[in-house]
Amino acid sequence: MLSLFLNTPTFIQSGSGSCTLAENAETVRSKRPRAARMDATDRKLLGLLAEDAGRSYAELGRLLNLSAPAVHERARRLRRDGVVKATVARLDGAMLGRPLLAFVHVDTASWQVTRELLALRALPEVEEIHTVTGESAMLIKVRTRDTQSLEKLLERIHGTSGFTRTRSYIALTTYLERGPSPELEPP
Repeated sequence: MLSLFLNTPTFIQSGSGSCTLAENAETVRSKRPRAARMDATDRKLLGLLAEDAGRSYAELGRLLNLSAPAVHERARRLRRDGVVKATVARLDGAMLGRPLLAFVHVDTASWQVTRELLALRALPEVEEIHTVTGESAMLIKVRTRDTQSLEKLLERIHGTSGFTRTRSYIALTTYLERGPSPELEPP
């Protein structure tokens, strides 16, 4: 079986070869994790980690008026509870030779997720893949070297069985790019 992302249900089933998005959406809803219990200090810690996860526990403790061991324990709990999925470096696409950011709206032949569609995950230019509501079935975030590289990538996407049409939007300027805000209270 093939999974779309970690901690999500299987899209490709061994019997039929695929499942509908509606079937998968129901599975996702039934397995959606509940919001973790966090206090204001946890949220401040998450905000500081989101800004710079390389800070030491001692520095975080000074900023939060806590001891380094207390910060370590909170960080460990937030990881254990799945609030912090990973500690990663946020890379600069331009510095890596891929300054062109684009969003590709994809129309598909059906509402089924297939191996061919999921194969896009293997393309290094592809940063994110989402199924979406609206006129398109999928939204793909990509970074390429230039418009010629984007054109070659789009040719590869168009050659994928199941895709019927794409619409590309090139980002001219990025004013904000971040993850979820820890300051928002869960519903």
